[in-house]
Amino acid sequence: MNSVILQAQQGGGFGPLLLMGGMFVIMYFFMIRPQMKKMKEAKKFQEAVQIGDKVVTVGGIHGKVVEVGEKDIVMALDQGRMRVEKAALSADKTVSEAAQK
Repeated sequence: MNSVILQAQQGGGFGPLLLMGGMFVIMYFFMIRPQMKKMKEAKKFQEAVQIGDKVVTVGGIHGKVVEVGEKDIVMALDQGRMRVEKAALSADKTVSEAAQK
């Protein structure tokens, strides 16, 4: 009877370790890596903003870039101007408008 109990307790091995490793690899390729790629593209876009670009902020404000600083930009809106951090920019409307034509 004791030998049956001992055999059942010895069964662990590398199975659970391989399962956890496989889950991490899958999570990396389907969640972490795409998010890192998206962040790199957003940072590249924010650094490449130029005067005359039509942009949209994270908050949904549409405007045209009239001044570019090191960390911020000035956008011309329908009524007035607004200073916005570059990190708050989410999309370049100049590119999407050109693609629609």
